[in-house]
Amino acid sequence: MSGTLIRARGLAQRFGGRTLYRDVGFEVAAGEIFVILGGSGCGKSTLMRQLVGLQPPSAGSVEVLGADMYAGGADVRARIGVMFQGGALFGSMTLLENVMLPLQMRTGLPAHARAELARVKLGLVGLGEAAGLMPAEISGGMAKRAAIARALALDPPLLFLDEPSAGLDPITSAGLDRLILDLRRDLAATFVVVTHELDSILAIADRCVMLDRQAAGIIAEGDPRTLRETSAVPVVHAFFHRETLA
Repeated sequence: MSGTLIRARGLAQRFGGRTLYRDVGFEVAAGEIFVILGGSGCGKSTLMRQLVGLQPPSAGSVEVLGADMYAGGADVRARIGVMFQGGALFGSMTLLENVMLPLQMRTGLPAHARAELARVKLGLVGLGEAAGLMPAEISGGMAKRAAIARALALDPPLLFLDEPSAGLDPITSAGLDRLILDLRRDLAATFVVVTHELDSILAIADRCVMLDRQAAGIIAEGDPRTLRETSAVPVVHAFFHRETLA
């Protein structure tokens, strides 16, 4: 798939009398790893929920894969994959059953075919030998990988990952970054990643937007390596250099 996969225009989110952000707009091109970053409480995860059709914006529009997310959302949501923060695996299901679930809900495939496809997806994320394990029996890093496998179940061209590296040690986090890059290369997939983990941002992102709570919107957009070297915006400079603001 080529072209622009996401067009966000004038997005805003208000909670009562408080505006979390306003006038947020950007585009995501096919094949990109696009990162939404910023400090705690700036609205990163809320913005992702708007993009995947789970939270209608207070203002603005979201076009995903050529369709209005909130006009034909059910059809669009069937063509995207989402890894929620923390993985959100069903604890009463094995990893294989977790990955099979979207196939059961969205396809008419027989059980043996669903299981075979789920095993393939688990193999893609390095969990081929862990299919029979329960979520309580695996590490945090494995849970993140299993959640990515579930997001891949229907072969979506566009995947959303919410805080994939959060809570992981540096080695496990680096391995997950490598997995995202490998999946982009091998599957020609496009990723939208929400994170505040600086090492991961610099390792995987082609482009990013940075949200800021005080500004209630986007304060920077571009290649994060360029922003780190050239941005004169104090908050942006402090974020990329791990500094405190004066």
